[in-house]
Amino acid sequence: MIPQRIAEYLRSHSVPFERRAHRKAIAAPALAAALNVPGRQVAKAVLVKADEQVWIAVLPATDSVDEKRLAAVVGAEAARVLREEEFVGLFPDCEPGAEPPFGGLYGLPVVIDSALGDVGTIVCRAGSHQEAIEMRSRDFYRLEGRPKVGAIGRAHAHDAPHWSEWREWCLQ
Repeated sequence: MIPQRIAEYLRSHSVPFERRAHRKAIAAPALAAALNVPGRQVAKAVLVKADEQVWIAVLPATDSVDEKRLAAVVGAEAARVLREEEFVGLFPDCEPGAEPPFGGLYGLPVVIDSALGDVGTIVCRAGSHQEAIEMRSRDFYRLEGRPKVGAIGRAHAHDAPHWSEWREWCLQ
């Protein structure tokens, strides 16, 4: 279940959203499969440290963080992905591994992969492994108060299109 604090945060900022219940999904690609949406539409939150600042990096489920690109986008000398035990206390109302991308709520800056600007609607974790939130990507951008945006992800070579995209993909 989504923590009440997250739902209240979205409502207080006039962000329309839909709650999406699903079977338990731990990894972001599993969330995409559980909700039957393309992986590029799932906005996963990855905690990173750039120089001495912790950030929430938000990128498609199909990608992983490119630490060098991320460092350049946020203006840091170096960046690295944090291990879960390094940030577990930052999200006390969330299930471990289900951290939401809402930096404004948790006092963390946000950097968004520019690929998410190409999708009209995103689905993201919201503190639960069995319920997600769907919202417009432009509302997420507005909610986060002009976050940093850039190409911070690296696509996985083995990723194939979602089943509903096969026809379009084959005709390219």
